[in-house]
Amino acid sequence: MLAASFGGAGTSSMQTIAITGAQARQLLGQHEGHFLDFKAKEIAPAKLTRSISAFANAEGGDIYIGISENNGSFAWNGFNDAEDANPFIHTFEKLFPVGDEFLYEFLSCPEMQGLVLHVAAKKSVRIILASDGFPYLRRNAQKIKIDTDELKRRLELDKGIYSFEGETVDIDLELATESAVMRGFLSANIPNRSADDFLRMELLVRRGLPKVATVLLFTDLPQAALPDRSSVKLARYRTSGAAHRDALVGAAETIEGPLYDLIHSAVDKTKKLVEAHQVQGEVGLELAKYPHETLHEIITNSIIHRDYSLPDHVHIRVFDNRIEVESPGRLAGQVTVENILDTRAIRNGQINRLINKFPDPPNKDMGEGLNTAVEAMRGVRLKDPFFKEMENSFLVTIPHESLATAQEMILEYLTANDTITNKQARKLYPVPTQHRMRAIIQKMVEQNLLEPVEGTQRGGTKYRKP
Repeated sequence: MLAASFGGAGTSSMQTIAITGAQARQLLGQHEGHFLDFKAKEIAPAKLTRSISAFANAEGGDIYIGISENNGSFAWNGFNDAEDANPFIHTFEKLFPVGDEFLYEFLSCPEMQGLVLHVAAKKSVRIILASDGFPYLRRNAQKIKIDTDELKRRLELDKGIYSFEGETVDIDLELATESAVMRGFLSANIPNRSADDFLRMELLVRRGLPKVATVLLFTDLPQAALPDRSSVKLARYRTSGAAHRDALVGAAETIEGPLYDLIHSAVDKTKKLVEAHQVQGEVGLELAKYPHETLHEIITNSIIHRDYSLPDHVHIRVFDNRIEVESPGRLAGQVTVENILDTRAIRNGQINRLINKFPDPPNKDMGEGLNTAVEAMRGVRLKDPFFKEMENSFLVTIPHESLATAQEMILEYLTANDTITNKQARKLYPVPTQHRMRAIIQKMVEQNLLEPVEGTQRGGTKYRKP
């Protein structure tokens, strides 16, 4: 690809990316959806700000301007030059300035007419307004206007701008100040304080009423006050397919208690349920080998970071070939399925911070939980957990599937790369020492699966397929 800067007002810092005819046809062959939109250059720039707002307020997406639709197919019909796109650029930059969240560039193709303006919007941590003063939200191929207080509050909750943990609950404050969990917590924290002093200091009370965070953390049975959103449902399904009633083994168990106890109890009960049943392996039913760290970190995250404004519980489903952990609420802030291992956003700040003050806190490695879960799976040669954002929930699936062998991973790597080194192979398939990997590679050489590349010994021998 070639890149060149464009001059002119509004386009001086923009680039054009030259693509091939095959790449242009591949782009035009895509379908519009939750992450993609095509727009003709004749559209009013102000109207298009609604689409950019909708993408930024959801999971992000791409808009290509200069692509027209005719009878369900798309055609390249770009701007004559960069100057023709200035009305769009001027309108967009006022509302969506170039930076971490928005990118603008032109696409050119020698086989196509004119320039296509590509707008890339990332998921924003804040609410993004269109030119009419309203935010919009992308859902599939539609954009929803957020024009009521109820819809705006729902968007704030989804993005983690506002947390339900700060709402008050109409119960007696003594249920928190005189609870067993509060006594144990205060005795373990120095300096020791009275329950009333602690709650006032931590801003856990408003107008004499405890907040949701207070009830969840410091009452002995939060489910009495918040019965529709504070339990964990644990179920076993005798199937490798979808969850359905006929495959349910017994009744689903309801797990209750303050959050600290709830997390530990949910992890322990899930492990016992898994160990009491076999799972589907490569050669039939076998004992499950899910790492404790994986179950602990994923269940902890599902309880601490869920959206407590939604009237639903955390659901843990144990299948013959996997475990599913589904927590109410979409991913907060700028977190997406793609960047979840590298990006942090905290929906329930008070819960997250205060539960870390309990003895042996469940979130002791704050910010590293999911990475720990993934590494633990790799440590026992199981495939990584995978993540999916649902309409109103977040689903983590922990598969009971073995990773490929070292030989298979090396050969797969070489389908996309010319050579591989011992160090690169150890990143794909961690082993205790480089000598262990050297033995694996040497055996592959003897089997005529690999050959060393001449002249590469000094900086680390490179290997390739014969």
